Amino acid sequence: MTLNRPALVAYARDSIARGSKSFAFASQLFDRTTRERVWLLYAWCRKCDDMADGQDHGGEMTEVADPASRLQLIRERTAQALDGGATGDPAFDCLGIVARECGLTHKMAEDVIEGFALDAAGWQPRHETDLYRYCFHVAGAVGVMMAVVMGVSPDDDDTLDRACDLGMAFQLANIARDIAEDGRAGRCYIPDDWLAQLDIEPGEHLRPHNRKKLALIGRWLADEAGQYEASARVGAARLPFRARWAVLAAAGIYGDIARKVRAAGEHAWDARIFTSPAEKLRCVASAFRAAVGNAPVAASREGLWTRNAGLL
Repeated sequence: MTLNRPALVAYARDSIARGSKSFAFASQLFDRTTRERVWLLYAWCRKCDDMADGQDHGGEMTEVADPASRLQLIRERTAQALDGGATGDPAFDCLGIVARECGLTHKMAEDVIEGFALDAAGWQPRHETDLYRYCFHVAGAVGVMMAVVMGVSPDDDDTLDRACDLGMAFQLANIARDIAEDGRAGRCYIPDDWLAQLDIEPGEHLRPHNRKKLALIGRWLADEAGQYEASARVGAARLPFRARWAVLAAAGIYGDIARKVRAAGEHAWDARIFTSPAEKLRCVASAFRAAVGNAPVAASREGLWTRNAGLL
């Protein structure tokens, strides 16, 4: 069966518009071919995430009755799509198209799916390295796939490491922003040893008397996100101009979320933090200047978590 690429691109465009206003905004900066491929990959990521979490384009999480079955279905449809078959689900068919066009592999996809497996198992990080491993699977691995979609060679390990760092930065920012929302869903991505360091009992981090300590954790997460963002900006310098512009815009938009969490302190979770349309435009303008100049501040990866550490 021949897949209808224009119809799947239209589906993917709608998916990203509904699921991530920030990413949809930044994706407009790519050239048409790259933009469509980014949308196609996003549609698969979004659908897998929604299936695993009982969401609709990233909305409120609902209880999933049989997470193991959902995970198995994700794996089966993903493998079917990567093997060239029509799955009957447009999001997975989107993956099949972009994988064939760009050379995405089963291993790349499985790295992403492993993040859903961790959530399905009710996993929570005991140590800081566990947090980074999780961030790799749910976001850093997506960054690797996105870099290949943008034309980075699968053999260019250093640039792929930098692309992974951007995903890591995004996820750390999301975790910092969503501490309260995740807590209401029964999830906590704060490492146990961080909680112990601040003398916070497990499950008690959202209590009002712990708010000052939680603000410190928010700052730690934001600071870590900043380090990974700085590394990713070095890798972005190796991309074609429009891809570089888009990546730097996304880095600025998501980076601002982490910076707002840090600045808000104890009030970071009073209301959901976001970047306004005007702030997004400022990030795009700033990214354009940075993309033209293409002289990122040097940032070593020494001490940062590496992709090889994510091997399970």
